[in-house]
Parts: sequence; structure tokens; C-alpha cells
Amino acid sequence: MLNNSAADTPRSKHAHLARPHLGEFGRHELAILGAPCGKIKELVTRLLPVLAPQLRVAYVDADHAAGDDAAQGGSGGQDAILQASAAAELTDKITFTRLDVKRSLNKFSQPELLQHESLVLVNGNHFRARQQLVILDPAKPVEKKLDRLTDVRALLLPEGITEVPPYLRAHLGEAPVPVLSLHDTAAIAALILEEWQQAAPPLRGLVLAGGRSQRMGQDKGKLAYHGQEQRAYAAELLAPFCQDVHVSCRPDQVVELEYAGLRPLPDTFADLGPLSGLLSAFRQDPNAAWLVVSCDLPLLSAATLKHLVRHRHAGRLATAFRSPENEWPEPLITIWEPRSYTTLLRFLSLGYSCPRKTLINSDIELLPAPAPQELRNVNTPEEAAQVVETMRKV
Repeated sequence: MLNNSAADTPRSKHAHLARPHLGEFGRHELAILGAPCGKIKELVTRLLPVLAPQLRVAYVDADHAAGDDAAQGGSGGQDAILQASAAAELTDKITFTRLDVKRSLNKFSQPELLQHESLVLVNGNHFRARQQLVILDPAKPVEKKLDRLTDVRALLLPEGITEVPPYLRAHLGEAPVPVLSLHDTAAIAALILEEWQQAAPPLRGLVLAGGRSQRMGQDKGKLAYHGQEQRAYAAELLAPFCQDVHVSCRPDQVVELEYAGLRPLPDTFADLGPLSGLLSAFRQDPNAAWLVVSCDLPLLSAATLKHLVRHRHAGRLATAFRSPENEWPEPLITIWEPRSYTTLLRFLSLGYSCPRKTLINSDIELLPAPAPQELRNVNTPEEAAQVVETMRKV
């Protein structure tokens, strides 16, 4: 027989998960509409060389010729392999890789296909996007597409056009939308880059302190190199650079961390080493960038963290220091951007739980460490004694 409290407890069919803030194609997307498709593509072609040094940019369009051909019973632009019923064809083009896939586009597949891009430009004549650039070309007025103009970021005037149509002014209302010349590539690119920077994800801090510390023989997070527990010291180091700081931990550590005045973030992915804490942080907030620091870095200083944050590249998957021991990135003092969440999960699905392997095989910003000795991990009593002696001499 069930007691009343158990019977009255609401039941949910699905787990409650925080979802990433995605548009139709990605986190940052701009639809360009209000002109014939050729002019939209020409504008994108002019913008790409200016945007590409800072951002990975994708372009989304529809192929009229392939569609017309398919409607007339042709192959719809497919080559012989796809016509022969292949589901996908991957071709190494030497300087790039091309993948043709027979797959429907929807709100789930579109962001997945473009998850590695930091900005998606979209032909708004065919597809919607969260934000828009509107070209005021008389040949393609947007009067019948006002429902697509949900967040107009700029109006672009072709040569000879000086006035914004009354219907568009009425639709925009009091919104302070800048008006730029369609031919001023530099100004349009500057606006896109500035708004992209302003929309950079917030930075949250994570101290990794949930390990078993088997080589040390005692909890590394409780060692006191600086007169307080190292996990608390690391949290204080992170605080000036982050909107808040959490301490990654095992579920059995939650009470003691709360008692110590820290903010625990218990692992919801078990037995994956540092990856457990990182994935658990993204599960809690997939829309933030996480500045992750291991608790076993007693020599780390605020100056080195400041250098990392100052040189953060939010357009990459992560910003990391190069390890002083080799040329590899150091994953345990790294800023992980939101799109790294899906990449980390993909590597896990392939059987890899090492965050460093993800960094090595991804598009990251890799920095030389300003003070390489500060990246020294301390994992054994002997190493701890050496660090204490080093600090005593300073």
C-alpha cells in the first residue's frame, strides 16, 4: 500500500533539463532578406573575408536549380552515388572535406549540422533566423514577410535608395535600428562583430575538486598551501573573473562544501574523472562559458587567470594554455565555451573521456602560459612538499 505522500508526488515523464538557447541554425544567426538571392549571396561573399579571421561562419541557402530539376523528375543536384541510393557521400577534396547527406532539415538536425560554427548567415528569402538584416531593394520588398522580422539589427540601403518605406517604419516602431549603406562592407561587418561580442556567453567558474586523490593519500582540495583549503583558495581566485563560482564534487561532498561556505555542484555524470565535473556544469547551464580550474594547482595566480580571460576567444570551442611539459593544451585551466558541450558528449560517445583529447582535435585558442610554472599539477605528497618548499623560498 502506498503512503499518501508518495502517491501525491507529481510524476514527470521526462527529466527536466536546461536547454541551450538555439535559433533555427545556431546560437548566433542572422537572416538576410529584402533582395534577390544573388544580391544576398554577393553581400555574404563580401562579408566573409572580414568576419572569417575572428569567427567560423556558415552560410545557409537553397539551391533553386536543384529544386527545379527535382520537380521535373531529375536528380535534384545529386551525383551518381547519391542517385544509386547512398545515404551519404564523404569526399576528401584535399583542401577541405565535403559531405553530402540525404537527410531532412528540422529544428533538431539544423543546429547539429552547424554546431561547430560561431555565426550562421542565412538567406532569409528561404529560411528564418533569430535576427535579421533587411536590404531595402525595391525588387524584393519585405511587406509580405513582416512576420519574419522579429529582431531587425540593421537596414541596408542599396545605391539610390534613401527612404525607409512607411510600412517598415510602422512595423519597427520605436526600435533604434541602424541604417547602413549596402555597399559599406566594413560598417556592416563591424556591426555584426560588435553585436556578436556583446552577446558572448557569460563566464561562470568551476573548481574541480571531486577526485579521489588516491596518489596524494588525502583530499587534494583540503590541502592548505595558502592558509586555507585549496578548493576555497581556487574559488576565491576565480571569483573576480566569473559571475559566480561552483565547486565540482561528488554527491557525498555536498554537505561539507556547503558548511565551508562554498557552492557545490555535484557530479551528475559519474566516474569520468574531470569530465564528470565539466559535463555536470554544462548540464546545469549549457548557455554559459565555464572557466575551469583544478584544485591541484597551488601555484596558480590571479595574474595568469587574468591573462586567460583577457585573451578569451569566444568564437572558438575553448581558450586554453599550452602545457609547459609538451605542446598539448592544458584542459584543467581552460575556458570552455557553450558549444564544447556537444563536442565533449560526442567524444564520450566514441569512448573517450579525456578533455585534453577534445581540445587537441578541436578549433581552440591556444595560448603560451605567461608563467609556465603555475600550471604545475601536484598529485603526490612528494610533489606537495616540493611546492611548499618552493613557496617558502619566494
